[in-house]
Amino acid sequence: MQKDTIDELFDNLKGEFDINEPIKDHELRFLEKLKANDVALNDSNKSSGINWKPFLSIAASVVICLGLFMALKTDPEVLDLASVSPEMSKTQDFFTTTIENELKKLNKERSPLTEQIITDALEQIQVLETEYQKLKTDLTESGKDQRVIYAMISNFQSRIDILNMVLEQIEDVKQLKINTDETKNTI
Repeated sequence: MQKDTIDELFDNLKGEFDINEPIKDHELRFLEKLKANDVALNDSNKSSGINWKPFLSIAASVVICLGLFMALKTDPEVLDLASVSPEMSKTQDFFTTTIENELKKLNKERSPLTEQIITDALEQIQVLETEYQKLKTDLTESGKDQRVIYAMISNFQSRIDILNMVLEQIEDVKQLKINTDETKNTI
């Protein structure tokens, strides 16, 4: 059936084919044009100068190696009081526990009357915590310098002092409130 379709196609196209002989040296001119195209393609490849593929693959390898190196590189351990000696570890534990207990007491005393005092105290504690983080870095860099250790202990003591002072202020405010209420009730 396909053969019939092809026969029909050729029958329909009869008389439309170009059956003239090509001009003399047609094949030579065609080959020259092909060679000219090849030369132009080669010249354009040569004019770019450098084949970048090997360099790009090397650069990609270097980037991957650097990425792995940075990812695997461990930061130096930041020291704190506990890393200085067992005694300093106990000292740090004592201060940390005391500060946590004082903060719990402070949070129990929250009321509209004491809110501003507590907020101010917590901001001061946060400033001291930031300073302590800097001191930890200084301790690491200084190689456990005694002055930095004393500054860290002083920082802990300052935090505890602030918390105790605030708790006393809260007690004073509560007493003042009680006294004011008693005066109003008796008058």
